[in-house]
Amino acid sequence: MGVPLAYSWPRAHALTTSRAGRTNFWHLKLQKWEDFQLDFGNSQGKTSETWHGGIATIFQSPGDEVWGVVWKMNKSNLSSLDEQEGVKSGTYVPIEVNVYTQEGKEITCRSYQMKNYESAPPSPQYKKVICLGAKENGLPLEYQKKLNAIEPNDYKGEVSEEIEDIIKQGEKRNLTRT
Repeated sequence: MGVPLAYSWPRAHALTTSRAGRTNFWHLKLQKWEDFQLDFGNSQGKTSETWHGGIATIFQSPGDEVWGVVWKMNKSNLSSLDEQEGVKSGTYVPIEVNVYTQEGKEITCRSYQMKNYESAPPSPQYKKVICLGAKENGLPLEYQKKLNAIEPNDYKGEVSEEIEDIIKQGEKRNLTRT
């Protein structure tokens, strides 16, 4: 039995395969959260050691919208996903949201919202992964422009090889599409 999962990038990229490399998530449709806004922040004021800046979250904001992707996953993977998302550590809390496909169909999905965070800009690398994912998944151009306009922090250091690989692969895929 599958459960819909509403996700924006970059975490969706890392979620699509398990450590063993088997697919656990299936891309369904583009979607938007109505009356939500994208924000970046540091959980409990602590900067992400992985991303070196604020990481994505959503919060209710009447009249705003966030675009992302609906994924379908096996219910048996929920506890693993919760662990990866930091539910046990109190970083994120799972929430139920109603999202709308481009065709106007409403779907109730699981998403994650950061708890106890301070707004903080993303690192340039995190912003790049988000923008690459938005382009790769065909999010609306106006929304892509909005993401590209986000001011990153001034982090100029290194990131993990895994993140560098995600960026390189995303750039390569997007180059072949243009």
